[in-house]
Amino acid sequence: MNETLTRALSGGVYVALLIFCTLFSSMSFHILFTIFMCLSIYEFSKMTNFKYPYIFAILGILLSIAIYISKSNPFNFIYLSLGSVIFNLMLLNNLFKNVPFSKYHKTINHLFLYITIPFILLLLLPNFKNPSEHKIIISIFIMIWCNDTFAYLVGKTIGKNKLMERISPKKTIEGFIGGVVFTILSSIIISYFYTFFSVTLWVVTALLISIFGTLGDLIESKFKREAGIKDSGTIMPGHGGILDRLDSVIFVTPFIYIFYLIYFNYVS
Repeated sequence: MNETLTRALSGGVYVALLIFCTLFSSMSFHILFTIFMCLSIYEFSKMTNFKYPYIFAILGILLSIAIYISKSNPFNFIYLSLGSVIFNLMLLNNLFKNVPFSKYHKTINHLFLYITIPFILLLLLPNFKNPSEHKIIISIFIMIWCNDTFAYLVGKTIGKNKLMERISPKKTIEGFIGGVVFTILSSIIISYFYTFFSVTLWVVTALLISIFGTLGDLIESKFKREAGIKDSGTIMPGHGGILDRLDSVIFVTPFIYIFYLIYFNYVS
C-alpha cells in the first residue's frame, strides 16, 4: 500500500471516529477524548523523557469521569483555564525569543497545564449550552481542518515569506493569512447550520483557532525539534501520533474557553 493511500485511510478512520463518537452520545465523546488525552500524555512523556505519565493520565481520567457524572458548569473551572492560558503564553514567549522550553518549564507543568487541562476543558466546552451541545466540538475541528488545509494550499501556491523558518520551514505568512480568511468563511457557513451560537461568536472562535491553532502547531514543532524527532508517535500511519493531530486543538482550547467564559458571563 503506497504512502498516500495509507495516509488517506488513516486520516479517514480518525475523522470518522471523531465525528461518530462526538455526536453519538456524551459517553462516547468522553471516552474517546479521554483515550486521546492518555495517548497524548504518553507520547509527550516519551518525547520529554518524563518517567511517571500515569499520574497525570489517572488524574485526567478521574476528572473526565467527574465531569461526565456531574455535568459540571464550565464556570467552575475558570482558574484551571487561566492557569493553562498563562502557561501557554509563557511557552509563546519562549518560542518567539528562541529560548529552549526545557530551560524554564518543568515537564510536570507541561503534562498538567499543556496536555491534561486542555483536554478537560475540551470536554467541558459542550456544557456552555444547556442541554450540552457537542456540535461545538465538531465545528471547532472543522475550522481547525479548514485552517490547516488552506494554509497549506495557499502557502504552497503563492507563499514566499517564511512565518518561522527555524521551527517550521514550510509555513509561510501568505499561507497563514489564507488559513485565517478561509477559516472565517467556514465559520460563517457553520453559523447558518448551527444557530445556537451567533455569527459573531463563530467568527471570533475562527480567529482564535487560526491564530492560536497555528501557534500551537509551532509549539509542538519546537518540542519535537528539541527532542530530535519527526513525529510524536506512530499510532496513525502516515500522520504520526495523536499529539501530532491534536497539537492545535489542545493549545487553542484554553483560549476559546476563556473567551466563552467572558462572552457568556458579560455579553450574552
